Amino acid sequence: MIHLAMENYWDKAISFEEYVHIAKQRLENPSNQQEAEYKQYYELGLQRMDRTLKKYIPDEDQLKELTSKNFEGKILIISEAWCGDASATVPALVKFFEGKNQVKIFLRDDDKSLIAQFLTNGTESIPKVIILNDDFSIKNSWGPRPKYGKELLMKYKNDPEAYSKDSFYNDLQIYYAKNRGKDAIQEIIELL
Repeated sequence: MIHLAMENYWDKAISFEEYVHIAKQRLENPSNQQEAEYKQYYELGLQRMDRTLKKYIPDEDQLKELTSKNFEGKILIISEAWCGDASATVPALVKFFEGKNQVKIFLRDDDKSLIAQFLTNGTESIPKVIILNDDFSIKNSWGPRPKYGKELLMKYKNDPEAYSKDSFYNDLQIYYAKNRGKDAIQEIIELL
């Protein structure tokens, strides 16, 4: 039953190109209040994704490690283009797995039933990467951010007066810009 449910989510998921197209549509012509309120985040997300697509080069050692895993399943990412973590990670994942494993994106805000099965400490944090075997059984999941990003978040949560939310967001985006998805990809490879 779970395999069938995951296959249904897979069938409803979209390509990365569709994901970017929808983000541009939502930026230019918001269809609801949330999309209008998130306009600046869609704009930032699209800029970050574009930068990642231009700058990201798959790491040769990671590609060799992926090959050695003989993983023939699929990668399903629960995401939204307005999300800072997603805009830094999703394009790198898509490029890394290109030509090796199918990758599709499931829009979290369009149907919350999938993210409800993959909560992070009770929250709907994204991106959430679901690693699926060929038969749509769940092999593993990852997300919403790499270990270093989680450490920055804990630093902020443990002492928000000494390490402000603005400092956290700034440091996280600097890390993402320099790391270009490498840590996230490594953590995901280790789960294959």
